[in-house]
Amino acid sequence: MPNTRSRFLLVTFFLCLCFVSKAQHHRETIRFNQSWLFAMGDMENPPEQNWQSVTLPHDWSIRKGYSVSNTAASTGFVPGGIGWYKKAFQVTEEDRGKAISIEFDGVYCNSSVWINGHLLGYRPNGYSSFSYDLTPYIKATNELLVRVDHSSYVDARWYTGSGIYRNVRLVKKHPIHITQWGNKVTTDILKDGAADIYVATKVEGIRHKDSLTEVFYELIDPSGKSISKFSSAPNKGSYDAKTRLGSPLLWSIESPHLYELVAKVKQNGEIVDQTSTIFGIRSVVMDADKGFVLNGKPVKIKGVNIHHDAGALGAAVTKDTWKYRLSRLQEVGVNAIRLAHNPHSPELLDLCDEMGLLVMGEFFDEWQRPKGKSLVYLGDNAAKGEIASGYSDHFWEWAERDLKDLIHRDYNHPSVVMWSIGNEIEWTFPAYTEVFNQLNPELDVHTQVPVFEPSKVKEAFDEVTGGFDSLAYVAQQLSRWVKEVDTTRAVTCGSVRPSISMVSGYGDAVDVLGLNYRAMCYAPAHATYPTKPLIGSENWGTYEEWKSVEDKPYIMGIFAWTGFAYMGEAGPWPRKGLNLSFFDFAGFKTPRGHFFETLWKPAPKVYAVTTKQEDAEFSVDNQGNWDFEMQKTPPPVWSELRKWEWYPVNEHWNYSAGDTVIVQVYTNCEEVELFLNDQSLGKQALANNLDDHILKWKVPYMAGELKAIGYDEGKEETRFDLTTNSPPTSIVLESDVANLGRGMEDRAHIAAKILDSNGNEIRDLSLPITFHVSGGAALVAVDNGWEKNVQDHYKPTLYTYKGRALGIIAPNGEDQPVQIKVTAEGMESEPLTINLEKYTIQK
Repeated sequence: MPNTRSRFLLVTFFLCLCFVSKAQHHRETIRFNQSWLFAMGDMENPPEQNWQSVTLPHDWSIRKGYSVSNTAASTGFVPGGIGWYKKAFQVTEEDRGKAISIEFDGVYCNSSVWINGHLLGYRPNGYSSFSYDLTPYIKATNELLVRVDHSSYVDARWYTGSGIYRNVRLVKKHPIHITQWGNKVTTDILKDGAADIYVATKVEGIRHKDSLTEVFYELIDPSGKSISKFSSAPNKGSYDAKTRLGSPLLWSIESPHLYELVAKVKQNGEIVDQTSTIFGIRSVVMDADKGFVLNGKPVKIKGVNIHHDAGALGAAVTKDTWKYRLSRLQEVGVNAIRLAHNPHSPELLDLCDEMGLLVMGEFFDEWQRPKGKSLVYLGDNAAKGEIASGYSDHFWEWAERDLKDLIHRDYNHPSVVMWSIGNEIEWTFPAYTEVFNQLNPELDVHTQVPVFEPSKVKEAFDEVTGGFDSLAYVAQQLSRWVKEVDTTRAVTCGSVRPSISMVSGYGDAVDVLGLNYRAMCYAPAHATYPTKPLIGSENWGTYEEWKSVEDKPYIMGIFAWTGFAYMGEAGPWPRKGLNLSFFDFAGFKTPRGHFFETLWKPAPKVYAVTTKQEDAEFSVDNQGNWDFEMQKTPPPVWSELRKWEWYPVNEHWNYSAGDTVIVQVYTNCEEVELFLNDQSLGKQALANNLDDHILKWKVPYMAGELKAIGYDEGKEETRFDLTTNSPPTSIVLESDVANLGRGMEDRAHIAAKILDSNGNEIRDLSLPITFHVSGGAALVAVDNGWEKNVQDHYKPTLYTYKGRALGIIAPNGEDQPVQIKVTAEGMESEPLTINLEKYTIQK
């Protein structure tokens, strides 16, 4: 469907051109990302020579680059520190008497903000959105100053970034105005198909002498047509109104229809403020037997977890890059994302609304007790003291405000269907593990079912805790805070001790029990607690995990770990992140992504990967019986990490004479026939390989073409081939967009692929290439997708990984087409031309 928000904004743009004189009293929202100065160091007034010009969003950690000094495995081997930002700006005489505020979407972390020397406030949570009123301190010429303290550079288990890494806005408005996040739209679909639209609006600035303040509403349908006008009763600050739509267009995964609510505040008959709110109309039921039900239809959640970084960009990710990434997830059949394990950007949720993706929002990874963080490698938990001081230090003071602010911010997003109050919190409360081990000695926690009998578990738990569990107490408090703001969405969590959580009170605190890596507990949990809805909140990206929910209607679905490779939670150096994902750091599809596409998309697909026999985890005996033996991760890294990794496979057919190769074929076709140089190696039926959904062949290597053909009902549906490569001779470029926007946050993503003399892509090649960008854009960053890539992302030259690399470009203000080419020794790509869009539309 068309980009609804862009259409509304374009219409608004032209209306503003026509009616400037009438719009003087309306609010003005200014994107405040340009012309900032930045300096590092723990000093109140950094010397002038220390300041450098930057454009937001800005993440100094990724820009300073990777290092083994004063960095940590948990946060991606990049530095933290203390940074300062300042920006000078002017206001005009026309602004005198207006209410002026500054809005930050995210500053990591421990930020303090001043205006003209006046401290406005402090916010420790680096993921929270917040604002400050500048009005009492505003002058003709002003200076904003922001101090960001990320000196505790191992304060999380994954990459966080550092700095003002999300958007900033300056908002000018009438003294009587709608508050930030002040419009709350709730919808109710009736039995006859009609929908009631309830609106609650908060207005501030009203004084007792203001005689009459009203709010008028106009409803715009997805096509841009005005369909309803209604108003609230006069009031003093809080306004409620209602309208009914006879045949609404519902928001769904397939058709994510969006409506616009225009709210106008009138004071004594004059419009003094106006806002626009995008929302959707849909019904969500989470049923203990039917699972997830959207608009009356059961939907199996095909979800992934994502972190908030994007490879070379770190945490400074703009909307276009999120669109690039979410589009790829949808290509493999993903219909939901879990925002692990913190609030994400508003732009990401806008896209989920527009693209029809379900969202599990999540508040916290730790509560009042910290989790272990790693210095050298995942699992060493060696980060101690001040460098590891994180959100748990601020939890009791800030948790309620952070939680409620996020709900207020994201309440109107139809994509958000549930709130998670915590991820794997049980690990920080020893009683849960003590009781579990007592009841389940020598149990394999990842494969075997623990004791679920409530009376037995409860007796053991009460004996250890004395009948009081502080985890359950906090969970109940968090859940109450959620319901004080939002009664329309379910509260959930990511539980790792479900058999205990269901008797401790933790399970009672949530509407839906999320289970992390506990597929073996689905059936006993449902049998023991038949009224509790269940979901796989975090799952290995394997067929077994999907199979465990596919035929169980009472399990809503899964969220595989992860959609994209993410930084941090890795090591030892130079492994700066983990590629356990459907797509790598650069956005290139991985074998796991191809595999899940065969599970989650109906279009016929065949994909083949290969492994030398001595490196393979699969083996076959003389009778043709296949065996699998997982290769545990070698020390010093946590040995169980292999459970999260994919099979050791290659995406090429380049081996040596005498090698024996194990070929894996991923498909959703009924049968696949494998050929080597047009010689059939046999046909296999998918129905005979449903234990792991992988067809396997043992093949003596011979140079040439390996070809897999997929058949349904005996008819060829699709084919895939791997060809032995000749030397590299050319480079081909591909862009994710045909035209590039003109805004400073617009992006295009350029894939460079190395080809041989026959035009076949080479998937096992590492060689240096250089991006050259001219005309109306500049190179922003480069990446090759590898988890051990610690090259400088902000230089144009890098080594390819598996024959590929990515360049990200942004407009530079010049009004001319963009030209991109990539060179390597003896090779140069054909120039790729991208035109600039005619108009700039704020996204």
